Amino acid sequence: MRYYLIAAFLILAGIWWFCLPNELFNDPTSTVLKDRHGNILGARIASDGQWRFPARDQVPYKFEQAIIQFEDRDFYDHMGFSFKAFGRAIKQNIQAGEVVSGGSTISMQTIRISRKGQTRSVFEKVVEVFQSTRMEMSYSKEEILAMYASNAPMGGNVVGLDAAAWRYFGTTPEKLSWAETCVLAILPNSPGLIHPGRNRDALLKKRNRLLKRLYEVKILDKYDYELAIAEPIPDKPPLLPNIAPHLMDRIIKNGQTGQIVLATVDIQLQNKVNRVVDNHHKRLSKNEIHNAAVLIVNNRTGEVISYVGNTAGDNPENGNAVDVIPAPRSTGSILKPFLFAGMIHYGEITPTQLVEDVPIILSGYSPKNYNGKYDGAVPANKALAKSLNVPIVKLLKQYGVQKFHHQLKRMGMTTLHQPSSHYGLSLVLGGAEASLWDLCLMYSNMARTLNDQNSLNQLKLNSGEAATETGKFTPNKAAIWSTFEAMNGLARPESEGLWEQFNSSQKIAWKTGTSFGFRDAWAIGVTADYTVGVWVGNADGEGRPGLIGIQAAAPVLFDVFELLPQSKWFKKPLEDMVPIAICRKSGYRASRFSSDVDTLLLPKSCLETTACPFCRKVHLDPSKSYQVNSSCLSSFELVTENRFVLPPIMEKYYKLKNPSYEPLPPYKDLCSNTSEEAIAVIYPKENSRIYIPKNLDGQHSKTVFEVSHRQDTLKVYWHLNDQFIGTTEGNHELSVIPEEGKHTLTLVDELGQSYVRHFEVFSKE
Repeated sequence: MRYYLIAAFLILAGIWWFCLPNELFNDPTSTVLKDRHGNILGARIASDGQWRFPARDQVPYKFEQAIIQFEDRDFYDHMGFSFKAFGRAIKQNIQAGEVVSGGSTISMQTIRISRKGQTRSVFEKVVEVFQSTRMEMSYSKEEILAMYASNAPMGGNVVGLDAAAWRYFGTTPEKLSWAETCVLAILPNSPGLIHPGRNRDALLKKRNRLLKRLYEVKILDKYDYELAIAEPIPDKPPLLPNIAPHLMDRIIKNGQTGQIVLATVDIQLQNKVNRVVDNHHKRLSKNEIHNAAVLIVNNRTGEVISYVGNTAGDNPENGNAVDVIPAPRSTGSILKPFLFAGMIHYGEITPTQLVEDVPIILSGYSPKNYNGKYDGAVPANKALAKSLNVPIVKLLKQYGVQKFHHQLKRMGMTTLHQPSSHYGLSLVLGGAEASLWDLCLMYSNMARTLNDQNSLNQLKLNSGEAATETGKFTPNKAAIWSTFEAMNGLARPESEGLWEQFNSSQKIAWKTGTSFGFRDAWAIGVTADYTVGVWVGNADGEGRPGLIGIQAAAPVLFDVFELLPQSKWFKKPLEDMVPIAICRKSGYRASRFSSDVDTLLLPKSCLETTACPFCRKVHLDPSKSYQVNSSCLSSFELVTENRFVLPPIMEKYYKLKNPSYEPLPPYKDLCSNTSEEAIAVIYPKENSRIYIPKNLDGQHSKTVFEVSHRQDTLKVYWHLNDQFIGTTEGNHELSVIPEEGKHTLTLVDELGQSYVRHFEVFSKE
């Protein structure tokens, strides 16, 4: 008999030892997004339809005291089963004449919750005792209490302390008052009491009894007790936080479902930026512009401190659910600063040198300035500040599309999926697509370089993670400094036409952009501490009149900067700069023919730039009224001067904007001019193919050809295919009706100087 007892005991002991599952709880959990300080930005319900936050490791002091006094006063003294609690439950049930208490400990209740709604039978009670006592051998009291708090039913589809605190009080358990904590402590025992509109009295009485118990055992003093009793119980649950919904979508897409994610975002700033976007959305929606996005980066840390992926709204037709921040959109002019910085970095230009600004056709591509006007020649930094298209395209042609394409990819632009030949010269004017995320990384990295920090491979979204440094190319500090200085002026052209003034209390390097067809409006600003990126438009790509960077996106940008702390301007990188002699009139590095020279502190790379091509030596007669040479005047009578001389086509437009410009005088009679071209053809370009539509009678329409002559007073004689077609004087424009096919245009002035241009006319059938 003794052996049977021993065997039975061993079997029972074995059952007891192995009765506890390896994992008590494996239920799906909600995805919880918190800001950098632990404040809840939002959450998504678990896959089983329950609000169940990921398990916590420890329980706040208030909840620990409240739940122990309400459920299991001997929690820290028993081993999972309490004879005292069991006896008290039997007594209460006999007195009530029904089952009003089960005598379960917190450990037993934890086991019951893990077993998912098993019937409350005697057998189940035995199982609970078995497993709870075994659980006490494997887990500490603190761990058991944390498991209970994380999985206890809290009414409806709310499970666990964290979800209940957020759902009913809109905060974290650590921030609950004693009265609020007691409400949550009694809910696992009676979860139906939390239902709004009913059971109010029962819930209040239970809460107050628990508060009184806490006062009686001196956990609460009289003052705290009276304050807690006076608090009302929750009525209608507050609205669920949904402060950064698109950031939530992003972290879920990144595979962080069912986790608590501590983001780098700051909740107070996020709320303020949301309000700014909402305010501007009201203005923009009147023009049927429905979407906007804002991204703010702390340049010092590489952290994203505000992430507004789109405007608020639940109309699917407006595309508010789309996260625009990672979406590729046409860039407009927002890439121009990268070209400017790259060319200075590689010694291609000085910041001040003149760039051609005249009507051009390059490989069939004819860019236009937004205002439809031309300056003839404009300093490179002014071309960037005014966002002039033609000078920037000329710079890109000089720099090379392939080189710029490679530079953008090295800087972090991940959306260039086609070879450089696919984009051509339009790459810098919106021919490519970029995301707001990539652009902010690229601009932030330039700021970091000026701050003597390494470039980042990626911006940070998760708080506590180290930024991944190096790997991305940025121009040198002096090139970036020159670029930001050019971008710093607060006056910018409205759509490169009308002028608009923005006032700001700090220096900001900023740039706007507008895509073709008015589909995307951009504005990006940089200070030493922050990069702010703004996109405005329609998620479905619909263009709208007035959807341009300066009108739609720039006002948002400056309102956002007003929310940020003041930032000092960048320190001038003197170690990367040297004094360089610069031609005052052309902005190029001074040549031996430059008469007006300034010495400027410029990037060292500018020492490699071309010397001024527009300053040259000219020979004049003694009166300086005519150009001469040795064929018509002796060398003893020649007057030699260094002059600033632009090519005819540039001069035509430049002198209209610059009255102080002094054109060269004409050649004296009998003096030949073989050293330069006096005639420049504006249209048509050499070897161009021209489409001229046909009229109803089948004949081609008229088209206007235009040339420029250095001497406006001279006549120009026009010949098409060796046939004379007209004479012009002063304004050299002529209406022509060329037939389909190849043609030769010959121009001859009164001095016998000639110019030949070839072109082809075609029509669409």
